[in-house]
Amino acid sequence: MEIGWIVSFPRYGNKGKYCNYTVMLTDRKKGADQPEKCVKLGEVLDNPEFEQHYPHTVGYYKDPSGGGAKFKPEYLEIRKIETVEDLWLFLNAVDI
Repeated sequence: MEIGWIVSFPRYGNKGKYCNYTVMLTDRKKGADQPEKCVKLGEVLDNPEFEQHYPHTVGYYKDPSGGGAKFKPEYLEIRKIETVEDLWLFLNAVDI
């Protein structure tokens, strides 16, 4: 089941444990009028929609091309995430 979320990590400003990172969340299922909102990564992970629908597919991309419905990222790596521990391993591997 695809939940259609985009979680963007800012280039600067985050330090320490990943759960406390400030990220931008876009819910693509809610349509183009849904603005990005600034949240803590821990809030995303604690959301029942995220927590109860493993596995997730995550991708790390180098540059977005377009926005909204025309968003087409250039992926460098894609992984299937079965647990939150897999997510930590992924974030460590891409050196966020």
